[in-house]
Amino acid sequence: MQENLRALADRKINIAASWALNDTAKDVLTHVQDRMQAVFDRPTRYTLNAFTIRGARPNRLEAEVKERPSVGRRHYLKTQEFGGARGRTGLEGLLDARLAYDGIITAATPASGAKLDAYGNWSSGQRNQALSAVQAQRDKSSNTTAKSHSRKRKRAGFFVPRANSKLSPGIWKRDPDGSINKVLHFTRGMPVYDERLGFFDGAAEVYQARLPEHLARTIAKMAAQGA
Repeated sequence: MQENLRALADRKINIAASWALNDTAKDVLTHVQDRMQAVFDRPTRYTLNAFTIRGARPNRLEAEVKERPSVGRRHYLKTQEFGGARGRTGLEGLLDARLAYDGIITAATPASGAKLDAYGNWSSGQRNQALSAVQAQRDKSSNTTAKSHSRKRKRAGFFVPRANSKLSPGIWKRDPDGSINKVLHFTRGMPVYDERLGFFDGAAEVYQARLPEHLARTIAKMAAQGA
């Protein structure tokens, strides 16, 4: 590599270095996404795409794997990295603000009767049906009216028991045959997570291992182009 360096001008060296940094950043990003696949159960595309690359340039020899601007400072991956209580979800905030319920709702998680999507989350179809039935949809026109409820008495319905009910707090589904199943738990405490992701340590190891390899390759490539 020393001979190749001597054959190149500073500008070309910087170009080769920027290539190497960007290729290393891609390796780091792949590592993070692979780590998510190993740690999480069926991570969503939103989770896998939480990070992006700010590429290096010849006049700025710094590549960065960083959160996308849309992620925000309270993204749940921060809790998975550092541990601790997660922040409140949009669903939990909506229920707390709009649901006519005399108990306390700090967190809400799918129960055994919930329909799950391909990622293991509460399916949007059943969620919207449940929120509409208990009058907690964001769009009030989507909420179930008394007239529409009477037309659907023979179909499955959703309800929230009173705080002093024998049923545990949450949203329950009543089937046409009279059987009931819980679809959403209400809890007073926010879930607390252990450190799981290990982003920073793994990223540093990938960077240290791959940058010299990429740098040797890109300098040789630039030297060959100038030959």
